Amino acid sequence: MPTPERYAVIGHPIGHSLSPRIHAMFAQQTGQAIRYEAIDVRPEQLAATLHAFFARGGRGLNVTVPHKQTVLPLLHALSERARRARAVNTIVDEMAGLLGDNTDGVGLIRDLRANLRVKVEKRRVLLLGAGGAARGVLGPLLALRPAELVIANRGDERAQGLAREFAGDGTVRSQLMTELTGEFGLIVNATAASLQGTLPPLPAGLVGRTTVCYDLAYGLQPSAFVRWARGQGAARAYMGLGMLVEQAAESFWLWRGVRPQTEPVLAALRADGVTP
Repeated sequence: MPTPERYAVIGHPIGHSLSPRIHAMFAQQTGQAIRYEAIDVRPEQLAATLHAFFARGGRGLNVTVPHKQTVLPLLHALSERARRARAVNTIVDEMAGLLGDNTDGVGLIRDLRANLRVKVEKRRVLLLGAGGAARGVLGPLLALRPAELVIANRGDERAQGLAREFAGDGTVRSQLMTELTGEFGLIVNATAASLQGTLPPLPAGLVGRTTVCYDLAYGLQPSAFVRWARGQGAARAYMGLGMLVEQAAESFWLWRGVRPQTEPVLAALRADGVTP
């Protein structure tokens, strides 16, 4: 039997991460010999930990909060999607050095389209937040050609900057959260509010009978955003478990050249009480 190759996810804190279990299921399903762990890395330890991991034979890393952007200067090259997102969640050890990639956007789109059968084309889309999480999914959402995409933030400056930067990708504009009006077909929460158990300051009237709401966060209980969406009468409201599994599958493919099936993994996590 071959010696398992080493992979890991780094972040701070990291104890809640489902990534080790997800990749263990992927490895078992595909017959790949890997060992995947979670490593708690404080910001001041990032450079030293990254160097030591690959110097000792590590083959690939996932990167989560708070390192997705601060890791950029430590890498030798970026994929196009990582460059546009200005954030990295996957590192691949290549012959030329460490390549940073971002699989968050493709993970969200695969969950919306393949798993949840959500139609985005020609619908109004609302993206809440203008930070790294929003950047990672903005380009892929615009590629689905919504009627318009509105980026809403508590303050408008960052949202305006994002809208200008991605203007060539589709119909996109910015607006303050408190000034939003009209119903949307899809509302994506990319703020950090769910991680803090709070809700963005959203006015009434954004959710209609056909609106789908999607929170990028995941957990054992519905987030404040999902509870709000259901209370507003949304047709469907989801948390980001599917995105988590789909982005992990893309990382696995980048590392191993094998694409695992995601539905059995999603089913196992749901059976354990993780909210979809």
